[in-house]
Amino acid sequence: MQTIAPRSRNVPRAGAAPRLWRLLLVLVAMTGAFLAGAAPASAHAALTGSDPKQGAVVDEAPAQVKLTFSEKVAMADGSVRVLAPSGKRADTGKTTDLGANTYGVKLRKGLSDGTYTVAYQVVSADSHPVAGAFTFSIGAPSATKASLPDQEAGGGLVGVLYDIARYLSYGGFILVVGGAAFVLGCWPRGAGVRPVQRLVTYGWVTLTGATLALLLLRAPYTGSGKLADAFDMGALGDVLNTKTGAALVSRLLLLAAAALFIAVLFGAYVKRDAPEEAAAKKDLTFGLAIGGTVVAIGIAATWAMAEHASTGIQAGIAMPVDVLHLLAVAAWLGGLAALVVALFRTSSVEAAAVRRFSRVAFTSVVVLAATGLYQSWRQVGSWSALTGTSYGQLLLVKIGLVAVLVGVASVSRRWTGRITSEAGGVAPEAAAAVVEQRTAKKSVTVTAPAGEAADTAGAGGSKDSEGSEDYSGDSERSAQLARQRAAMATAREKRIRDADPHRSGLRRSVLTEAGVAVVLLAVTTALTTTEPGRTQEEAAKATAAVAEAQRSGPLTLKVPFDTGGQDGKGTVRLELDPGRTGSNDLHVYVKRPNGSAFDIPEVKVSFTLKSKDLGPLPVTPSHIGTGHWTASGVQIPMAGDWKIAVTVRTSDIDQVTVNKNTQIG
Repeated sequence: MQTIAPRSRNVPRAGAAPRLWRLLLVLVAMTGAFLAGAAPASAHAALTGSDPKQGAVVDEAPAQVKLTFSEKVAMADGSVRVLAPSGKRADTGKTTDLGANTYGVKLRKGLSDGTYTVAYQVVSADSHPVAGAFTFSIGAPSATKASLPDQEAGGGLVGVLYDIARYLSYGGFILVVGGAAFVLGCWPRGAGVRPVQRLVTYGWVTLTGATLALLLLRAPYTGSGKLADAFDMGALGDVLNTKTGAALVSRLLLLAAAALFIAVLFGAYVKRDAPEEAAAKKDLTFGLAIGGTVVAIGIAATWAMAEHASTGIQAGIAMPVDVLHLLAVAAWLGGLAALVVALFRTSSVEAAAVRRFSRVAFTSVVVLAATGLYQSWRQVGSWSALTGTSYGQLLLVKIGLVAVLVGVASVSRRWTGRITSEAGGVAPEAAAAVVEQRTAKKSVTVTAPAGEAADTAGAGGSKDSEGSEDYSGDSERSAQLARQRAAMATAREKRIRDADPHRSGLRRSVLTEAGVAVVLLAVTTALTTTEPGRTQEEAAKATAAVAEAQRSGPLTLKVPFDTGGQDGKGTVRLELDPGRTGSNDLHVYVKRPNGSAFDIPEVKVSFTLKSKDLGPLPVTPSHIGTGHWTASGVQIPMAGDWKIAVTVRTSDIDQVTVNKNTQIG
């Protein structure tokens, strides 16, 4: 079988490695900057209603407070707290699932009048924390001493660490699954190459460490937000009883099986290279393929069962599609990472292996396109959500990166085709031989002088099978010779790798492909922490509908007055339509005590919002009929508890101002 360059069983560290690692560090730094600039994770469930409603003033204390969300949430005792004006707890601490995504918490008896604060902190069905607060009043609004905790679930240092662990877990999964698949399916002899072994092993270590970090950080991430709570064993026990906790524990168990798979792949599998063991190696290959596929599917399913795919419409279809999508990503990007290592760190990768991976990558792209199209429809649902939500915009960025990646991959396929077309000849080897012949004349053979050789031989030295002296009697001299031989072998291997121009072109295109893949992985990971466009639009519509229903509507107030003069008593009725923020129409009706229309010289109205130091905003209505005044375009700039002052003048000297507080907006 022809190779791109002669095979070397024991691969020394290449001299070009520092350049590769510097470039990879730059790519990682760019990815980190991208992720650091990303918006914080959005909540994937929204509060769409409550009873009492936000800002409502009720005459009597309700028996319980009800909260309605846009989707099902995980709620424990203490997830909802109702705080009295004094700041003390006014609820019993027991929450109840009332069905239809509605949850309730019972209130204590004998609550006094005033403003109460409702604070909630729950976990949405796709594992993301949701927190918020609102107020309502019993009897009348009042000042409140209630204070909410400074730490926010899903944010702060814990949120950053949790997101980093999430990113690392995806990266580790891609390396361990894709790297192992590349070795087993495309380049079996790569199982004996140390750099490839390290790549897969580092992927396993990264995924295992990130999973443990996610498990420990889960309690503070969805709860207090305090890093110290990561080591609270009681909180960890609560996490294990959740869907996400079960998924993370399952992942750890599957990683133990993956460790056994890696040990066999890089151990017993490598040792069965003898021709007489071909049948045994074939059976071992089949067993590793089946076992590795089962383990990979299981690990991918731990994401599908706990995140976006497990909620929303068609969850039964979305979960296996999500697993297939993750496996295709791993086969493509993980195999690409293994190919980069093979091209830059060893000279033994075969043209047939590159050709096989090219087919695997093409198949992965097809699978990604099909599964991605379904996932996009399911998570976005409309063109407006695609362009008007953060999820849709990130998805457009991902699509663009995939297009760039496919374009670069097509260049790699062309280089692969050129290599394959010459695989039947000796072009790579011939080029390497020319390089060797040109450099052989300039090479300095490291040998010892004859007299010194004789002395060394007398001291126990001898010549090896190639005729070079073995300075076993002089450890310092032997070590120096070993370093020189290693340096010469490294230089020779580099010349061999660089001798084939097709190989050099493939290295450049594959490295570019890997760089784009790093950014693509960052965007893909960010999508998992962003609220899907479909649910974001649905939650916004539901919230808007609830807000519309919670507005006070057309406002009617009746206020008695007495100016103190003769014929100075009566009633003023105000009607504010639609009775909400923005522009309103005001009608004022004045009547005598007997109910007849009362024409008076003047009526004036003003609006004041003391809590915002806004007002008074004067309004002078126009007289349009007996006892009837009106004004159009009365602006109420914001919602709140407004004081409406009505000034009534019944004669030249008799007038009075009456006040009424009411909620508007």
